[in-house]
Amino acid sequence: MTTIGRGTAAHLEKVEAPGSMLTKTAARALAVLRISTGFVFLWAFFDKTFGWGFATPAERAWINGGSPTKGFLSGVEVGPLQDFFHSIAGDPWTNWLFMLGLLGIGLAFVLGIGMRLAAGAGVVMMALMWAAEWPLDKTTSAGEPSGSTNPVTDYHFIYAVAGIVLALTYAGHTWGLGRWWASLPLVQKNRWLI
Repeated sequence: MTTIGRGTAAHLEKVEAPGSMLTKTAARALAVLRISTGFVFLWAFFDKTFGWGFATPAERAWINGGSPTKGFLSGVEVGPLQDFFHSIAGDPWTNWLFMLGLLGIGLAFVLGIGMRLAAGAGVVMMALMWAAEWPLDKTTSAGEPSGSTNPVTDYHFIYAVAGIVLALTYAGHTWGLGRWWASLPLVQKNRWLI
């Protein structure tokens, strides 16, 4: 049994602490990062669903028959996987999987529950989006500048690392439902659901 803040006890995994325990200020900073990261995913979901006019105009909204993946994936002009991304652009299964991923990752991070699943799904989504933008190429297949500013550490990488850090530091326990979630019998029996 590990004691977590304010004298409450929760059954957590037994892990080595390489240094001192997380301070309240650090836990709050991680909570802000968690909620902010979740909001990035939720905003993308809602903008693509309802066409709020930021990245998606109303006429291309998912609820108006638009495709959340067609424009991006059919416009891939770099990397060895461009033919693959073109072939799945706008497919219903691609749209649904992408949108459910945005919604699930966003909700999990904002609520602070299922952080391990959300982090894993976020890593997969960010890796696929990184591959679609293929920042290793300086030019597109047409010979135009690709717009890549860093071949490795771009925003996809940062979001993926942030998700992993949030899951590993139990960031859902501060200003979230993580502590309650971790106490559920199903989650107690299946620690990967934390």
